[in-house]
Amino acid sequence: MPSVLLVCGEALVDLVAAAPTRAGGAGPAGRAPVVLTARPGGSPANTAVGLGRLGTGCALLSRLADDPFGRLLREHLLASKVDLTLAVAATEPTTLAIATLDDEGRADYRFYVDGCADGGWSAHELPDPLPVGCDALHVSGALATAVPSMGDALEHLLRREHGRRTISFDPNPRPGLADRAAARTRIERWLVLSTLVKVSADDLGWLYPNEAVAAVARRWATAGPALIVVTHGGDGVAGWLPYAGTPIRLPALPASLVDTVGAGDALASGLLDWLSRNQRLRLREIGGLTLAETTAALTFAQRVAAACCGRRGADPPWRREL
Repeated sequence: MPSVLLVCGEALVDLVAAAPTRAGGAGPAGRAPVVLTARPGGSPANTAVGLGRLGTGCALLSRLADDPFGRLLREHLLASKVDLTLAVAATEPTTLAIATLDDEGRADYRFYVDGCADGGWSAHELPDPLPVGCDALHVSGALATAVPSMGDALEHLLRREHGRRTISFDPNPRPGLADRAAARTRIERWLVLSTLVKVSADDLGWLYPNEAVAAVARRWATAGPALIVVTHGGDGVAGWLPYAGTPIRLPALPASLVDTVGAGDALASGLLDWLSRNQRLRLREIGGLTLAETTAALTFAQRVAAACCGRRGADPPWRREL
């Protein structure tokens, strides 16, 4: 398998609730029916799709069901050049998330995991050893910080591969799914195993409600990772290097906002793509990141995220569209 990156975690289906309208007629209670649209999703799957579309070799380690939603996911991933050689054939149905959008295009999720594919993770399904040529792992904690079987399996993988290759981590906790204290404990264990961390200011604010985001980011930057990236939505992005006294701060790029679904995942894929193409992804390389290189990487990552924000749902751009 020629893939440079192995992305690990859930591939699920988002059932997105459209804004109610009376155009189709009211229901028995006088309300317009809610229309749900099925879209491929899951933070790790979104990141893998972004990498595939940018042309960086990428495989996805996920549990994919053999049901209509599972086939939808497979078709979507393969069409975006994601290698599914290491995907596990799950006997359980596809994990689902009900997504509702607010007036600013931000999504709120309710997950259905029990008895589904992502409730059945096990360490014995993990590839050992990883394929030759796999330089980095990317793991998102969206479900792994809340689903014990999944978290335990992926933590086993991270501990096994720590020190062998770059580990990229996006905590991505979901307040409606994860217990704050348990999520924080798991995330802090993974932090010290990670080489690169991408996290949103909202995530840090939820994890540490009594601390300033900048203070937490500064502490994380000295915990072992070579780079901490903190996204601030419309206020841009900050990059924290362990040797720099102050972060690199970049304003947000102009974007025609449709919604922000998948924007953070698109940014992660853009960042990993830049590092791979500029020989800064491997474990022996990433520690040498300069301020100028970090600025260039974050700028490119923001371009990818801005393009995603201009489209509906988690639909990252192809390289030719940038």
